[in-house]
Amino acid sequence: METTVKDILFSSAKIGGFEIKNRIVMAPMTRSRAINSIPGENVATYYAQRASAGLIITEGTAPSANGIGYARTPGIFTKEQIESWKRVTKAVHNKGGKIVVQLMHVGRIAHPANMLPGARIVAPSAVASKGEMWTDTLGMQPMPQPSELTAEEIKQTIAEFAQAAKNAIEAGFDGVELHGANGYLIEQFINPTANKRTDAYGGSAENRSRFLIETTKAVIAAIGKDKVGVRLSPYNTFNDLELYPETAETYKYLAEELNKLDILYLHLIDVLANASEEGRSLVSTIRNTFKNTLILAGGYDKASAEQALEEGRGDLVSFGRFFISNPDLPERFRKDAPLAEGNQQLFYAAGDEGYTDYTSLN
Repeated sequence: METTVKDILFSSAKIGGFEIKNRIVMAPMTRSRAINSIPGENVATYYAQRASAGLIITEGTAPSANGIGYARTPGIFTKEQIESWKRVTKAVHNKGGKIVVQLMHVGRIAHPANMLPGARIVAPSAVASKGEMWTDTLGMQPMPQPSELTAEEIKQTIAEFAQAAKNAIEAGFDGVELHGANGYLIEQFINPTANKRTDAYGGSAENRSRFLIETTKAVIAAIGKDKVGVRLSPYNTFNDLELYPETAETYKYLAEELNKLDILYLHLIDVLANASEEGRSLVSTIRNTFKNTLILAGGYDKASAEQALEEGRGDLVSFGRFFISNPDLPERFRKDAPLAEGNQQLFYAAGDEGYTDYTSLN
């Protein structure tokens, strides 16, 4: 039976080795509730409340101590963190949901006051971000100049991603997403305004893409290609990145290489790309180049998501802020029910208020 515009969001889909119950994805969102970088019981409650999503992608989670930059963000590199994440995955699976962890190394977007003792701020090049960052102990602070990763440190960082992926599977996750978007470490390598290297990891589009491709290969070797997704954001200027002329060339190359690796999915933030003719052409090229599941993200509502799926521009659509204040978002979409407004002042607070206290229709 043909899937209609009306029900396409709620149709099941097969991605890799598992089936999801609808095409509504919960996007990764920083929520800053992991005290000492360890997800607590309230984190398990939060994700379980939202398990009606076809797929949940967790908040950015550090693969190593150097990968933590913001206050109260979780990691997945210690035994205690792995054990704590087991509570989360079990809670989601008990509700019939699927969940992958987003592995996010922040690179230069960090401050020592938010990091564990002994951790270092590292990046492709020693270029500081011009922005400021919140710290619980010192308030807003400028971000320091990072240390440029040596060739040996790059290998070590890639190995940390691979180990974190193994840890994720041990913790019960259905897979991992490599965060190659929004100006964090992987995109810092991709973007020439943050990457001033003259070795094999800098210069050409191929060289600037090398860190992501090698990291993806290492994670595939660790847990299998059918458990690995990648998130990208062409034309991104968030976190003090600048636009550059080779954007289309770079992301066409990335789409080709990731397609060769046959990964589970590509998660594309297309909102900035869709603002120009060149960008729209790039998104179309990525769609035609990458043959596995394509998740679209960036300001979609129910109507625009249905239209994108109906037109074949993507296979799934991820929603961010709607899920914060509407834990039963798929049900609200299905019934065309009003959406609750979230309290933005509590998006990054430390407690349960504005986190697990939003109600469902029932």
